[in-house]
Amino acid sequence: MKPPIAPTSLSRRPAAGGGPGFIVLGRSASLSSQIVADVREALFAKRLKPDDFLGTEKDLAARHGVSRIVARDALRTLEALGIVEIRMGKGGGARIARGNPRLFAEALAVQLDLTGVSAAEILDAQRAVECMAAELAAEHATPADHERLRALLADAESKLDDVAAYTLSSREFHLAIAEASHNRVLVVQFISLQNVSWPARNPTLTPKVARRILDVHRELAALIAMRDAAGARRLMDDHVKMIRARRVAEHLQAKRKDPSCC
Repeated sequence: MKPPIAPTSLSRRPAAGGGPGFIVLGRSASLSSQIVADVREALFAKRLKPDDFLGTEKDLAARHGVSRIVARDALRTLEALGIVEIRMGKGGGARIARGNPRLFAEALAVQLDLTGVSAAEILDAQRAVECMAAELAAEHATPADHERLRALLADAESKLDDVAAYTLSSREFHLAIAEASHNRVLVVQFISLQNVSWPARNPTLTPKVARRILDVHRELAALIAMRDAAGARRLMDDHVKMIRARRVAEHLQAKRKDPSCC
């Protein structure tokens, strides 16, 4: 096994009380937080990279002159943040994770919801993300991306009379455009915003509105297929502004019926 990689910004800190295994109650959290901060700094500075071996709990405690309790707390935090993956048993220990941004898209959505952001705030941000995604999709979409958009259009048309199924299909179409941008940052932002903004129920979706949305989606797919980046961006802008108007109106109506609802 390769020896653990020590971030160069980390220095051995003598624990309060004179020994490496003794921590004064109350300082444990701050020492643990400092280890986490130093590992994050080393990661962003590219001194650590995916699959690098950070070490075991014992390694970390010895390297930083802290108790194993502090080292364990730091590793748990690093694991929760998705920075490390921890393997148990012989040959185990902490390694820098490869990263999966989608795992945190839902967590971001939860935090946005808990913060109490308004429907208007979410849709304004979604407008910015989706317009850029449509523009990049027109520039970078692959034949497989175009095929997926066509398949989703056919799927949506078959579900025009089923509000719940049609809503889900339309959501997948917007996600497919974001993914056709081949920009992972935009995709993760879109998923987070979509989790907050996309309704589980769609009370204002009439057959007429559904047909109009499908027509817009067809035009978007056509513009992307033609590599018309400016046209795709303009149409997506108009489309999301329409969605914003509907969502904001729905939230206002719900709030009038129940002031505590949202």
